[in-house]
Amino acid sequence: MQYRLLGKTGIKVSELCLGTMTFGRETSETDSFAILDAFAAAGGNFIDTADVYSRGISEEILGRWLARQRREDFIIATKVRFPMGDGPNDTGLSRPHIMNGIEASLKRLQVDYVDLYQIHGWDPLTSITEILRSLTDLVRRGMVRHIGASNVTGWQLQQALEISRHRDWESFVCLQPQYNLLTRATEWELLDVCRQENIAVIPWSPLRGGWLSGKFKRGMEAPPVDSRIAIADKNGWGERWSNYNNEQTWHVLDTLFEVAKETGKKPAQVAINWLLRNDVVTAPIVGARTLEQLTVNLGASGWELTPEQMNTLNDASATPVSYPYDADAQWQRARD
Repeated sequence: MQYRLLGKTGIKVSELCLGTMTFGRETSETDSFAILDAFAAAGGNFIDTADVYSRGISEEILGRWLARQRREDFIIATKVRFPMGDGPNDTGLSRPHIMNGIEASLKRLQVDYVDLYQIHGWDPLTSITEILRSLTDLVRRGMVRHIGASNVTGWQLQQALEISRHRDWESFVCLQPQYNLLTRATEWELLDVCRQENIAVIPWSPLRGGWLSGKFKRGMEAPPVDSRIAIADKNGWGERWSNYNNEQTWHVLDTLFEVAKETGKKPAQVAINWLLRNDVVTAPIVGARTLEQLTVNLGASGWELTPEQMNTLNDASATPVSYPYDADAQWQRARD
């Protein structure tokens, strides 16, 4: 496993981050421990969770595993934003919810601090100034080392950075966006902000909920019964079959399979390696319901797609853009 800098923090993290959303929901504690052990054995040191994952159970499982490890060997990230109770203030990014959230997360994780505390999404009801003030207080109290954001727009991220700069407060050092071969609008502004501001990028859902795993092929009329898409259809959450069952998806998958055949790698490994070859990406977040899935995902590291293969995947997965993004691209080509 190679290591990369987490933005401008000076922290070295493994180029693959382990996501723990499945822990306690689709993966038992015993299997979760096996996944964590295998990730650590492969050199992985970056682990991401969230309070909302199974209403705290994911953090609890990770905490019991961490209690057996040397704490300083791992970079632990968690998130706050979504409902953790039925009360009117048990959600959002108000100061009480943030303060209560970190205390509860630290208890579940059995640690004194988290390395990265992220807002799990934007909160239109709470001033970003209030949010940043609360997060800065957590850093100054030693409960949090660095702060980050997930699921925000380009203007929201830039506004937060400017306020932090003006107030001399803690600034977001990391962005966790959705980004993969089927979700490339992230490139339109968010990645440019991150590149300009030296913000680490840790994409979630690098396999787009399983679509890029190799399980889905043109001509299928329904997802495999054991796939995450089938589970999502059954339970009414996550990415559903109808969301991506279209010609663009099948074209991307056809190309992905062709490149996988050329490289001798699995489609999932090619899809994750495509992210690793992007200079602004720090560490894709790879999740796994089973140890076998983790083993496949770890195989995305240690090799590189060729420039020709990258271009092939880029062309197949390109997302049509409209003004002002198309004009910006045209002007850049004209200048070059």
